Amino acid sequence: MKKIYTLLLFTTLMHTANSQMRLGIMGGPHSSSIIEKNYIPGWETSTEPFYAKRSGIHLGITGEIPLGYSNKCFFTPSVLYMAKGRKYTRTVDTNLVKTDTIFRNSTFYTNYIEVPLNVTLKLRMSKKSSFLLSAGPYFAFFYSGKETNETRTVVNNSVVYKQTESNIQVGKNQNNVTTFDAGVNARVGFEFGNVLLTGFFSQGMTNFYDVSYDATFKHRVVGASIGFWLNKKVVLTNDKDNDGVIDKADGCPDVPGSKKAGGCPDKDNDGVADAVDKCPDVPGEARLRGCPLPDTDHDGIIDEEDKCPDVAGLAKYKGCPVPDTDGDGINDEVDMCIDKAGPAEFNGCPIPDTDGDGVNDKEDKCPTTAGTIANHGCPEIKKEIVERVNYAAKKIFFAVGSDKILSTSNSALNNVVAILRTDTTLKLIIEGYTDNVGKPASNLTLSQKRADAVKNYLVQKGLDANRLEAKGYGQENAVADNTTTEGRAANRRVELKLRQQ
Repeated sequence: MKKIYTLLLFTTLMHTANSQMRLGIMGGPHSSSIIEKNYIPGWETSTEPFYAKRSGIHLGITGEIPLGYSNKCFFTPSVLYMAKGRKYTRTVDTNLVKTDTIFRNSTFYTNYIEVPLNVTLKLRMSKKSSFLLSAGPYFAFFYSGKETNETRTVVNNSVVYKQTESNIQVGKNQNNVTTFDAGVNARVGFEFGNVLLTGFFSQGMTNFYDVSYDATFKHRVVGASIGFWLNKKVVLTNDKDNDGVIDKADGCPDVPGSKKAGGCPDKDNDGVADAVDKCPDVPGEARLRGCPLPDTDHDGIIDEEDKCPDVAGLAKYKGCPVPDTDGDGINDEVDMCIDKAGPAEFNGCPIPDTDGDGVNDKEDKCPTTAGTIANHGCPEIKKEIVERVNYAAKKIFFAVGSDKILSTSNSALNNVVAILRTDTTLKLIIEGYTDNVGKPASNLTLSQKRADAVKNYLVQKGLDANRLEAKGYGQENAVADNTTTEGRAANRRVELKLRQQ
């Protein structure tokens, strides 16, 4: 029955629009979440952080009906298949339990037939492209849904895996969803000919899910769409002669003409109507009744006043080009060194070499400190400094499963601070790594947090954050075998690498 209701609604819209509707198809990826509000104590810290967005797709039909003769505002109804829901994932990062759930993954899938009823404003950028803004309510009908659960439990040091799946029921009972949902949505994007590229946001306004505790559940979706119009654009017009000039502004409403000439015929397209054009076959100036001014080099200066009639120039030089004394391609008006050739980047002056090391400032990575040509103008980093920093990296330790730096690491980090304070031309790359225990995505996040923690420590000690770069690589680039305890310990590390700024 829900499918029949949707079909009847869109059929009614098409019948109402008649031949004024433009039809198209539209779809793409999106990310959906469920905004849950409840009064369970501690829920925001103990449960909510483990909910995540669900990826999905939308696909369907869209329409466009012009509203008024401006052809900028449109009614744009659509019928879309829309996948919504959310995910719950939680991992217990510990090896100390004998009986415990160490992993749980649950996905709540709800699929709808959604009917957005938007009003769209199009702002023209070129002949075939427009920027568009669209907003309005949407109405949705539940189509299908299911909930999957996956758990891993440690029982007497053995891992028990369990996976279940159940269909989501519709009704007014607990743990049922409603048949009908409604909300608001907005789109922004571009139209290129028959192609639509848009991003959208939608927010549910009604509670669609009933549970045993006091709570509300509302859908939220953010995504992107690509669409294709299937027929030509419908244009409303009050232009009797179809010349692009509306009748009330057309000087010749019964005869097709030129927009430049106010809707009247203009054979040479110079904006002067043929009826008053003294030179109807040659484009000219309105102030000269449609006849042209003689200007051989087309620089806007008529030949009788042009000192260089065959070369385009400027009025201040009486029609001649701006001079370039040093021949560096930069004219004297903007050249700061008119007698010495130089690039535009330095306003026509030669590239400076501030530190006098033979490498000009444009190519010198250390322009204020003398260095070597081989090292791009920077001093060579001393071997003993590199070794001191590598040694310090091996003395950085974190709490298990955390990005908290242990106090035993402070001495090593303070040595790094001293090295960087001594040589301000150095930059430090902080790389975080983990072993392969756990999910790769979680490992990547933890490695980034640990690298950031080291960076933050150094910044707190007074180092400029612009000299520090932190990057987490997760379980990549292992330096030892992850199948052994010693190998995993070696792979859980932070590496420090020096670079010239």
